[in-house]
Amino acid sequence: MRVPQRISIGLLMLMILIVTHVNGAIRKKLVNIRMDELKDKIAGAWIGQIIGNIYGLPHENKYINAPGPENWPFGYNRNLDKLKLHNGAFSDDDTDIEYMYLLQMEKYGYEPTYGQLKAAWTHHVRDRVWLANRAALGLMNFGFTPPFTGKKEINPHWYQIDPQLINEIWAYTAPGMVGYASAKSDWAGRITSDDWGVEPTIHYGAMYAAAFFENDIRKLIDIGLKELPANSRYAHTVREMILLHEQHPNNWKASWKVMAQQYYLEEPDVTKTIWNANLNGACAILAMLYGKGDFQKTLDLSCAMGFDADNQAATLAGLLGIVHGLKGIPKELYLPVEGWTKPFNDRYINITRHDLSDESISKIIDKTLKVCLDLVIAHGGKVSGKDGHKVVSINTQATFKAPVEFYIGPLPVIEVNKSFDYSFNPLSDSNNHWKLIEGVLPEGVIFNNGRIFGTPKKPGHFPVKIHIHNSNTTATREYNLLVRNTNIAPEADSIITNIRVLNESVLDSCWYTFGKSLYAKTVEVIRDGKTNGKGSMFYSLASKSNLPKVDYYGYFWREEQAIDMISFFTGGMEEFGGWFTSLNVQYLDGFGKWQPVLNTRIEPPLPTSEKVIYQPHFVEYLIDFSPVKTKAIRIIGDAKIQDHWHKYTKTVSGFTSITELSVYKTELVK
Repeated sequence: MRVPQRISIGLLMLMILIVTHVNGAIRKKLVNIRMDELKDKIAGAWIGQIIGNIYGLPHENKYINAPGPENWPFGYNRNLDKLKLHNGAFSDDDTDIEYMYLLQMEKYGYEPTYGQLKAAWTHHVRDRVWLANRAALGLMNFGFTPPFTGKKEINPHWYQIDPQLINEIWAYTAPGMVGYASAKSDWAGRITSDDWGVEPTIHYGAMYAAAFFENDIRKLIDIGLKELPANSRYAHTVREMILLHEQHPNNWKASWKVMAQQYYLEEPDVTKTIWNANLNGACAILAMLYGKGDFQKTLDLSCAMGFDADNQAATLAGLLGIVHGLKGIPKELYLPVEGWTKPFNDRYINITRHDLSDESISKIIDKTLKVCLDLVIAHGGKVSGKDGHKVVSINTQATFKAPVEFYIGPLPVIEVNKSFDYSFNPLSDSNNHWKLIEGVLPEGVIFNNGRIFGTPKKPGHFPVKIHIHNSNTTATREYNLLVRNTNIAPEADSIITNIRVLNESVLDSCWYTFGKSLYAKTVEVIRDGKTNGKGSMFYSLASKSNLPKVDYYGYFWREEQAIDMISFFTGGMEEFGGWFTSLNVQYLDGFGKWQPVLNTRIEPPLPTSEKVIYQPHFVEYLIDFSPVKTKAIRIIGDAKIQDHWHKYTKTVSGFTSITELSVYKTELVK
């Protein structure tokens, strides 16, 4: 008999409801943990990290050519006096940024935006940052937001260890939520880093979240592996460390030797440092495997593995602090001073960050628990039971979606009659929808879902307004797209400069931090079109000298040119210098004399501070001025010698760093 159509439709709708309910049940898998146990494990995370950080500091960067000795336990060594001095724990970069992040979650909610975190960085972080963190901070002070601040094109330290030591908090506020924690750790890691540089951070995020319910070390490592792309560099590294441990189950030094050979000695020049994220991540895996879950042994192994040892010590001690809870951490490690009755005397003393208050450790733990519960409940969990017997139910299938916001970074370099392709959305979040709501694009240019591309026909300024939204949030931002005229630098007959060739023998006088293959040998690279990568940046180093220095770069043409704009791209900055403290444009007049151009405007302006944290790597300063007709033009200014660590400054040389200098012609000169 034929079923009536209306019954078929009804049955179909019922089936859809059932399937939807089943799928919802799959997506929401609850696990339970007692409230007191959850708090104890969060306490273990904080106390463990503090222990590892302070315990590991004397071993930082100490064991490079060979692993550390086995005279375990190492103990606190000289830091015991510092603990007594502060009568409690003191801050360092393995815990202070996480404390800062906790305050932002308390202020804005458990999912703060990149913009909010950038504001915290630029206010609280004034010194004591290096490598990727320092590069990201310089870009923030320049006006950029994450994730551009971690992009490898403008953050040359994208591969360094930094995100591994400051992002664990995203996971221990998301207990059991492995997918959520690893994705959020990835998102936060891109504040300072990129590509495989964030992969150990993702792995730690997954392990930290899983450790609330799993105490087997090998299983934790495997859980973290599942959150990494199967063919990613760090996934391969983790699997290699597991194999080494299987081959040498009782000889950690044999495994260390192979690991150091492969990931340090044989590391490509551009990424070969003792702070490499992959290298230090490998050290941590070996420490975990040979430590076998024992807190003290893993702590000592993480120090003995060397390289940036205090990072491994802090992160692994925090991880095992979750596994064992505070109750399982040896008391002598958090009560190292006679008379203390609470962990580190219940004092966390800020000695590293501007305008971050001292705090009791117990309050930090309480604040973290509050953020954790808010997050758990918002993502499908709940709290049940009465005081003293409360149970927290956690949705382990929760997912993280990045907040909707505009990411501010370098705008595209658009030139007449040259094709380009640019994305306003570097994370490629498919949940967001983009729309051009105001303005007219240049002829030959198309906007499509956050991407702008094409071949413009005419120069000029094109203001536009762009809108993004998803199911919950919207945002709108204005941009001024600039289409430039033709760059005539490649056609110049010669380059004008005071230093033409890099003296590689004095590179150490600027305490260089990049692989040598990044440094160009001659000034000719400033018009090759490359603004980053191997051989892209020229340093004006000729001899060792810390005397005041003026540098200039420019071009000469046989025929007169009409010019009204110059683009100057910086190279990498070092701790002691590399930047101009003043910048002017001069042209050669008809009598062969250098004259200043009129009505100069630099966009954005040079940093008002000469401190290193305000100097960005690989950025563009666009300089426009009243048009001139000339055969030669140049930029000229003072090279900075940075006062930094006093014992080094006697041998530090002044220099400037440049990757590209473009000169744009104009059609009309009055």
